[in-house]
Amino acid sequence: MNKIKVIIWGFGAMGRGMAEMLLQKKGVEIVGVCDINPNYIDRDIKDILRVNSSHPVVKVTSNIDQLLNTKKADVVLLATDSFVQGAYDKIVKIITAKINCISTAEEMSYPKASQPELANQLDIIAKANGVTVLGTGINPGFIMDLLVVALTGTMADVKHIEAKRVNSLSPFGPVVMHEQGVGITLDEYNFRIAENNLAGHVGFKESVNMISDALGVKIDVFKQQMEPIITNVDRKSTYGEAKAGTLAGINMTGQGLVGGNVFIDMIHPQQIEPEVEGTQTGDYINLTGTPNIHMAINPEVDGGIGTIAMCVNMIPHVINARPGLKTMIDLPVPRAILGDMRDLIEKD
Repeated sequence: MNKIKVIIWGFGAMGRGMAEMLLQKKGVEIVGVCDINPNYIDRDIKDILRVNSSHPVVKVTSNIDQLLNTKKADVVLLATDSFVQGAYDKIVKIITAKINCISTAEEMSYPKASQPELANQLDIIAKANGVTVLGTGINPGFIMDLLVVALTGTMADVKHIEAKRVNSLSPFGPVVMHEQGVGITLDEYNFRIAENNLAGHVGFKESVNMISDALGVKIDVFKQQMEPIITNVDRKSTYGEAKAGTLAGINMTGQGLVGGNVFIDMIHPQQIEPEVEGTQTGDYINLTGTPNIHMAINPEVDGGIGTIAMCVNMIPHVINARPGLKTMIDLPVPRAILGDMRDLIEKD
């Protein structure tokens, strides 16, 4: 069969990382890239990425309509938004062009948790056009939800779930830096909190609902909290900078309650360059039940590489899936694809 053809919409940190990964894969080809960065327009992606490859020339365009209408593609990797409302029109544009879509938008990992009506519309439109939509990433999408669900498969009963991720924001781009308030003062933090203009981590509600639905448990109450992480020293990452006394990131916590008791605990402090002040990253899942399970990964699964890999590695599963809006609990287990990606495509 022909190579799997991919369009990337959004050529920031995640989009460029996906392109670099795809250039190393067998059986797949990038046929288009869309971005609004004027420094990228009309440039070959290999020039932007500074890589040597025999891959055909692909020049970045800002005209997504022309791209979708002129390039035959199997899937679009959409790396532009965090929220369902921001991604919705873009996804509709993609799927009405009869192309599958994988989105990095955190809320798209389980969109019915925050936007049930828009999620239902996406499902209807995707089915009408015979394509599939998936939202995924490292978190939400895997570490604090899908991995939790998988571990419960070895348990006879589950009484309490704690998922904790201590991670670095350093691999992520300007959108995440803004959402996390990296570099702002405490006064700015308090102002943005009062204005409801500081997202912090996006995805707790999605992760909690993915887990509870997978286990057949109804969450009665969901709540979350955030606290600023103030740095004592200057910190700088590729896309963020925090002077001493400003925010390096945010500590997010969240809970899903059943019958007045906390059933799911989410703990997620994230900041740029955490190691400079002695914070070691890691992923931890503690399940109370029969049997008790305690999992620890040190250091954390890299957030940037993890998000990029999840999106790329899910391409065959999305192509194979029945049409409609899917989540990670609907599709086969993600895995690294070391051979030809075409070998995973189910033949008609």
